[in-house]
Amino acid sequence: MSNEYRVADFHCDVLSKLQMNSTLNFQEDERLDVHAARLKEGRVLLQTFAIYLSEKLGRPTFEHIAEQISIFYSKVAAGLSGSGTLQPLQWRDQAERLASYTGHDKSWALLALEGVDGLEGRLMYVDLCYLLGVRVMGITWNYANWAADGILEQRNGGFSTKGRAFIKRCGELGLLLDVSHLSEHGFWELMELSDKPPIASHSNTRACCSHPRNLTDEQITALVAREGRIGITFVPQFTKAAVPVTNTDLLKHLEHICSRGGASHIMFGSDFDGIETHIQGLEHAGKYPSLIDLLLKHYPEPIVRGWTSGNAFSYLASHLPERPSV
Repeated sequence: MSNEYRVADFHCDVLSKLQMNSTLNFQEDERLDVHAARLKEGRVLLQTFAIYLSEKLGRPTFEHIAEQISIFYSKVAAGLSGSGTLQPLQWRDQAERLASYTGHDKSWALLALEGVDGLEGRLMYVDLCYLLGVRVMGITWNYANWAADGILEQRNGGFSTKGRAFIKRCGELGLLLDVSHLSEHGFWELMELSDKPPIASHSNTRACCSHPRNLTDEQITALVAREGRIGITFVPQFTKAAVPVTNTDLLKHLEHICSRGGASHIMFGSDFDGIETHIQGLEHAGKYPSLIDLLLKHYPEPIVRGWTSGNAFSYLASHLPERPSV
């Protein structure tokens, strides 16, 4: 029955791997969790590609961001769109069509920034990212940058003056904001400052696994109240403290979000290619059908459809920017 479902995955780090190792081939390379063949195998209709700048690059710059965007268009989107199977997702009308798409011949790609460090505090670079197709802005990685503190920054600070200007500019452009990795103080400031509902692209629940990268009950409730989205992630240490970690261990996180009123706010954000170890049964993007089969054993079909793609698509259809009139 899983073959009837299509998947939206709101986070993977394959672009960073392609930037750091030019020998990797996105079409089919077993060193990658996400590649073209595995997207097809996993029936992934929408894959979000994060632009994460490895610490190995040194001081993050906009040039590093631009290089990953170039890799996306030249090695990911171009390679697949040549066979008619992948299209960049940028506009609300595209998301509206995607929400009702029932075919199996295409996949779509969404560009996201994971940490604004490489924007160097310049709003001009925010505008350039928008023009180049980036639609989601993750404000921090784990530590502080010019805009805000990350979740592992001990002082737990919020947004700087430049960071507040960044939020305002994103709102003007229609860019979506992502609270995964953001400090708790920053989370609550963003809830006050942003007009659009934020997402947590790849975070689990702290009540079920007490990792600081996971969301507190209060944060879950706030995201649900704002009609945001929560991307259940496949990072083993965010799922269960002890090994082994299997795909069934994700069920308690799903249950907990449902208990907070969030059944229609759940999506997936695997973090494939950003992790060195994997949940058993979720080793790469091609494993999604087995997860769907597991979910269907425990939950009604309409709820599972929402989690696999419907909740993500409805959010994008409501909040992506409108296509400019020519």
